[in-house]
Amino acid sequence: MPTPESRVAFVSGTRLPGWVERFAASHGTLTEEEPDGGLQLSAADGAVALLHAPWPADGRPGTGTDAVSRLASLAAQSRTLGLVLVRRGGYSVAVVRDGAALASKTGTRHVQSRTAAGGWSQQRFARRRANQADALVEAVAEHAGRIFGGHRIEYLAPGGDRTLAEEVLAEPVLKRYAALTRLPFLDVPDPRATVLKRAAADLCSVRILVTDPPV
Repeated sequence: MPTPESRVAFVSGTRLPGWVERFAASHGTLTEEEPDGGLQLSAADGAVALLHAPWPADGRPGTGTDAVSRLASLAAQSRTLGLVLVRRGGYSVAVVRDGAALASKTGTRHVQSRTAAGGWSQQRFARRRANQADALVEAVAEHAGRIFGGHRIEYLAPGGDRTLAEEVLAEPVLKRYAALTRLPFLDVPDPRATVLKRAAADLCSVRILVTDPPV
């Protein structure tokens, strides 16, 4: 028997009420629940939309007469984020607010892939790869420290390769940001200008997991 399919959508706070109206029009009357800080909309036909704000309220909750309008209001607030996207093929660091990058640096820096070769050659290759990864981490951290420095960063937003991103954020040059809340990790391809632009918009949007009705 076919199972329901799920997909993720990112919707800005200003567009959220309209999105919910269209979801209801397509799937029927909605029932609301608020599990674990999110908002779940269950439709008459079995479709489900689980909505999460882009950031915590932190004493600045959204306003409105219902859960959707409050979530939309929270997502529409201006918050300043420190974005770090890094993969073996490149990186992007940026200060993001209102869905756009205020300041950024994007570049390429190659780290070789793993090899199946054995023996001494493999050991030499592994050392070279480790050195390249270390150089990438240090360079990205330096760029992030410089880009972030002129702004009041409220949250960190890592993405790309989880291990490399964690290593970047652990570098001493970024120690002053270590206590900041981290937003959900972004799964992105090799960072380029277009990837950075999309990531900036998604970070400031409501994340919606939509599960289609059973077939």
